[in-house]
Amino acid sequence: MGPWRCLLLLPLLAAAQQQQFMEYVERRLVMLEERIAQWHDQSSRYSTELRDFKNQVLGMLETAEKEREALRTEAESAAARVDRLEREVDYLETQNPAPPCVEVDEVLTEKQAATAKQRKNEKYSKVTDCSDTIASVRAMKILKRFGSAVGLWTKDAAGNSEKIYVFDGSANDTVFVFPRMREFTLFSATRRAARIKLPYPWLGTGHLVYGGYLYYIRQQGPFQVIKFDLANKTVVDSSVFPAEEQIPVFGLSPFTYIELAADEEGLWAIYATKENEKNICLAKLDPDSLDIEQMWDTPCPRENAEGAFVVCGALHVAYNTRLPSRSRVQCVFDVSGTLPPEEASLVYFPKRYGSHSSMKYSPRERQIYAWDDGYQIIYRMEMKKKLEV
Repeated sequence: MGPWRCLLLLPLLAAAQQQQFMEYVERRLVMLEERIAQWHDQSSRYSTELRDFKNQVLGMLETAEKEREALRTEAESAAARVDRLEREVDYLETQNPAPPCVEVDEVLTEKQAATAKQRKNEKYSKVTDCSDTIASVRAMKILKRFGSAVGLWTKDAAGNSEKIYVFDGSANDTVFVFPRMREFTLFSATRRAARIKLPYPWLGTGHLVYGGYLYYIRQQGPFQVIKFDLANKTVVDSSVFPAEEQIPVFGLSPFTYIELAADEEGLWAIYATKENEKNICLAKLDPDSLDIEQMWDTPCPRENAEGAFVVCGALHVAYNTRLPSRSRVQCVFDVSGTLPPEEASLVYFPKRYGSHSSMKYSPRERQIYAWDDGYQIIYRMEMKKKLEV
C-alpha cells in the first residue's frame, strides 16, 4: 500500500475513534443519570421517613408534656391535701395535747429521796435570770441533705462566730468547718470546707461547740470528755465521766451515750446508767475544768427517746416511735423547779424524714439545729415566760 492510501485512511480511523469515545461518554452519562435518580429516590424516601419520625417524636413529646403536667397537677393537689391534713392534725394536737410521757417509778422515787441529801437532786441555783421556756415551733427550714443518715451540725453555742461545724456519722475523726451558712447551703461538696482532724475519734452525736472549744466523747476506752481548742487544734483538757455502767441515753439512738448540751445557764451532760436504766439523768458541767457541779435523776424515760436539749435550765426530751413518725417533746424537767411538768408546753415537730440523730439548741439564736435522716433542719422556737405557759 502506497503512502497516499495511508493518508486517506487516517481521517476514517480518527472518525471511528471519536464515535467510540462519544458512545463511551454517553454510556457514562446514562449511568451517572441513573445513579442521580437512584440517589434522589433514596433521599426522598429518607426525607419522608425523617419527617414521619419527627412528627412521631413531636407527638410523643406532646403526650409526655401533657402527662407531666397532669402529674404535676396531681402532685400539687396531693401536697395541698397533705398540708391541709397536717394543719388539721396540728390544730387537733394543739387542742388536745398528749399527756406528758412521765412514768412514776416508786422504787426510783424512794431512791431519789434517800440520795437527795447526798450528791443528787439538790435545788439548782440559777446563774442567769433566764425565765423563758419553749411555747411552740415557730418555723422550720430544711437546708439540704449532706452526709450519712446519722450526724450533727451546729454553731458555737456561746460565741458570735458564724462558722458551721459538721460531724458526719456516729464514729469519725474529721470535722468539716464552713465559714458561713451560705457556703454550707449552696455547695454540695466539701471543697469549700476546712477540715479538722481530731486526735481521737468521736462516739455518738452528742458533741458540742462552746466558747471556741469542741467538747466531745472519745470513742475508745472509758467514756472520756475531750476539750479541744478549735483555734490551735490541740487538746486542752480531758475528764473521765464519773458515771458507772453507762448505757445509751436515748432508746432510739443507740450510738449516743452522753449528750452534751448548752443553754443560757452553761454546759450540761445528758446520760443514763444501768443503776437507773429506765430514766434519763442530767448533770451540770463546769466548761473550764469539766468537773461535775450537780447531778439529777429525771423522770423522763429513755424508751422511745430520740434526742434532748436544755433551755433555761429545763431538760426537754423528744420522743418518737420505732417506725419514725412525728416526734414530740413529751417530757420537761426543770432543775430549778420553777416549771412544773404539767405546765410545760408539749412541743411537736410537724414534718419528718426519718428520725432525729441530733438536736442542738442555740441559746443565742433561740433555734435548734437538727439532723434528720441526713437532712439538715433548723427549728425556730417561739418562747414564752414560764409564768405565762
